[in-house]
Amino acid sequence: MTTAPSPRALEHPTRDQIRLEAVLHALSDPVRLRIVRDMAREGTELSCSYFDLPVTKSTTTHHFRVLRESGVIQQVYRGTAKLNALRGDDLDALFPGLLDTVLAAAAAQATRDGGTA
Repeated sequence: MTTAPSPRALEHPTRDQIRLEAVLHALSDPVRLRIVRDMAREGTELSCSYFDLPVTKSTTTHHFRVLRESGVIQQVYRGTAKLNALRGDDLDALFPGLLDTVLAAAAAQATRDGGTA
């Protein structure tokens, strides 16, 4: 893991530290997959408060940490807000087509289930 230079900086794996197993684990949870789908759809940095998730605040924090530590997202503080961005370029460079395939499969499943889960 990269080191955090200040208390407000968060640790992220470098591109070469991102592991397929960690990415697949992060994307295997429905709540985390929902977060990633929302981020991919919006295509911009989103604050944690943007997401209306059916879990407690502490569980939401856990999900974001799993996504960050696996290398799926980048989190940065801007003022008092923690902004989240999908690391699509890194994931595409390491695992070409994986993110697009997972997102397409999730969209197809949501359509099949009659919702946007």
